[in-house]
Amino acid sequence: MIRMALAVAAGGVVGTLIRFGVSTWVSVQWPKHFYLATLLVNVLGCLLIGYLYASFLQRPDLSPELRGGLIIGFLGALTTFSSFSLDGLRLLESGQAATAFSYIGVSVIGGLLAAWAGLALARL
Repeated sequence: MIRMALAVAAGGVVGTLIRFGVSTWVSVQWPKHFYLATLLVNVLGCLLIGYLYASFLQRPDLSPELRGGLIIGFLGALTTFSSFSLDGLRLLESGQAATAFSYIGVSVIGGLLAAWAGLALARL
């Protein structure tokens, strides 16, 4: 149990730092488009979770710590639905309904497609 907790914590640190880096970079490059950082990490996270899930199905010999560290720790820290929800609400409250609904649609549909693509890539 301690090994799993350490693996999840280590993955979480890496995921958090990458998310922080992406958010900082996007806010400097495109301050009016703050939501792009969340969109990017969520779609990337969906692609990675599909790929990892398929890879782990094909490789049952991989340790539970590796699985937990990557999926629960790394991807759990990298992606966040709460930020997605807040960004969507902020866009709606600022009168940017078209952008908000586009963002929500691309996040959900893009995330599903990216997860499917990751699954398909891993099965190649």
